[in-house]
Amino acid sequence: MYRLTEAFIDVQNFLDRGGDVLTIIFFVTFLLWLFILERLHFFWRIFPAYQQTAIKDWQDRPEKSSWYAKRIRDLEVSLLNQKLNRSMMMIKTLIALCPLLGLLGTVTGMIEVFEIMAMVGTGNTRAMASGISKATIPTMAGMVGALSGIYFNARLERLIKRKRRAIKESMA
Repeated sequence: MYRLTEAFIDVQNFLDRGGDVLTIIFFVTFLLWLFILERLHFFWRIFPAYQQTAIKDWQDRPEKSSWYAKRIRDLEVSLLNQKLNRSMMMIKTLIALCPLLGLLGTVTGMIEVFEIMAMVGTGNTRAMASGISKATIPTMAGMVGALSGIYFNARLERLIKRKRRAIKESMA
């Protein structure tokens, strides 16, 4: 229990050193990972049932070559494609937001440095250190959040393409 409390104190100190923008970046990154984990859960646990139902419905059709039947197949493929792509735009938006928030943290931290320099001059480096910390930590955090999101977004996109191809092949 002591270790857990100590870890929370370390996280709180880190968030304090990064300023308010770092807390926002933390929240956005947390939200990003919730969406990524939801998509992974959907692909592995929920989507196979949707896919099997659509394929079974198509295979149980007595007639598959008419224009009407092909439109029904296209509709089923399109519905599955919508299910696959749900939340992907939100993931991409959150990925793009992370470095922008990091840049906001940089600007607000530098403003703090300039305010300190205006009050005490350039000779007091200790006074400027907290502003520099508030300028660099959010930048790093925004980039880490975005890079981790980019990696998993690319993996999800490849998984979507693979599943889309498998659906089209199985319903051909």
